[in-house]
Amino acid sequence: MSSQKAAPASVVVPTGLQRSPGTALHRQLYIVLRDQILRGTFPAGAAIPKEADLEQMFGVSRITVRRAVADLESHGLVRKVPSKGTFVLPRKDGARREATLTLLEALTRQAEDTQVQVLSVETVHAPGDIALLLELEPNGVAHHVVRLRSAGKTPLMVTDAWVLAKWAQDLTPKTLLKNALFEIILSKGVKFGKVVQEFSAILADPQQASLLKTDVGSPLIKVTRLFYDAQDRPAYHLTSVATPERTRLLMEIPASAINTLSAGSYQHTVLV
Repeated sequence: MSSQKAAPASVVVPTGLQRSPGTALHRQLYIVLRDQILRGTFPAGAAIPKEADLEQMFGVSRITVRRAVADLESHGLVRKVPSKGTFVLPRKDGARREATLTLLEALTRQAEDTQVQVLSVETVHAPGDIALLLELEPNGVAHHVVRLRSAGKTPLMVTDAWVLAKWAQDLTPKTLLKNALFEIILSKGVKFGKVVQEFSAILADPQQASLLKTDVGSPLIKVTRLFYDAQDRPAYHLTSVATPERTRLLMEIPASAINTLSAGSYQHTVLV
């Protein structure tokens, strides 16, 4: 590899991994190095610090370093060259993409480009917060659908949907394998009027970690969407969780919407 080069001398690698119960040390180190690679701190062809240097920088064992580097290599981010070092590989996904699809177009593309596994379909009493959002009576019934979307053998996203019972007659595992959920709802004559979105981060619980093949306590992207019909009535509630290792969320806000609710706003929750 004649193009191999050392990392910039100005690179400062953060130290002090969290040693309390949660994400394993090798996973934390992997995430730190992966993020630096994705940000370009270590460009394609550059060598990441040697194992001994990483041990000192982070105060971890050689085994921890090797496990983290092995994870980087298994995800196609680096390549180990005997007697020379570990070098960053070119990004497979190229430069940052633009958000060129509308929401429904993006949902259609997602359905076309991934495989779905229907984990559960049931009609049950909606939890209090869901009942409130869907404007149901207390202990009101809704259709609950949980699915896993994957690319090949790689899990990408767990979706958890609550649908008004009147739109759920044909929601079965069989129909959900053939059609996206929103397509089934649209086929009932529903016309979407607006969507309220919320983006947040959570820590993976045991079930989410198992489905997404990540560690318990790993950070996950959480996207919550409440779809309304053209009469401004709730139609269905959808929550998606994904690991930031494999998923990014792209948005484009036109100039006409910069000073509107469509641009979004921060909502802080402070516990006193």
